[in-house]
Amino acid sequence: MSAKLNSSINIYKGKVFSFFSDNVTLSNGLTTNIDVIRHPGASAIVPLLDGNEIILVKQYRYAVGGFIWEIPAGVLASGEVPIECAKRELIEETGYRANKMQKLTEIVPVPGYSDERIHIFLATELVEAKQNLDKDEILKVHKLKLDDVMEMITSGEIRDSKTISGLCLASRFLDRR
Repeated sequence: MSAKLNSSINIYKGKVFSFFSDNVTLSNGLTTNIDVIRHPGASAIVPLLDGNEIILVKQYRYAVGGFIWEIPAGVLASGEVPIECAKRELIEETGYRANKMQKLTEIVPVPGYSDERIHIFLATELVEAKQNLDKDEILKVHKLKLDDVMEMITSGEIRDSKTISGLCLASRFLDRR
């Protein structure tokens, strides 16, 4: 074991996450306070259309001050399993449903201060469905060639970590089939 939890104070409980100050004793004997964001987790989806086209969303993100390119994603509801969250979010954000979903990986985007885990799926055999955005979602759906989105990563146009992870893994998966 690398740390013993001595105490935990819930500083803030928000809509999506909670902020804690934990007092821990590390394996080297040091006792210290560590700030931690507790997050329920999320699912993200790389939607693949025929012809190696990827569906991306260009979504407004207040925290970064503008629109950014992302794969569809969303927070796990209480008790929801990651695959069900992925299916729900794909329809809500893109207006597509997948007949086939495969888990690519699980990432930990900011391990220095959060326990958030994002489950990343590849969605194929897509069929149109009814888009159902949350009231606070401002986004536009785009269909782009996989080669083009990989270049967008290289050029810095795509900066979101879950999107980069998902696209790189999807590209590798497609190269192997």
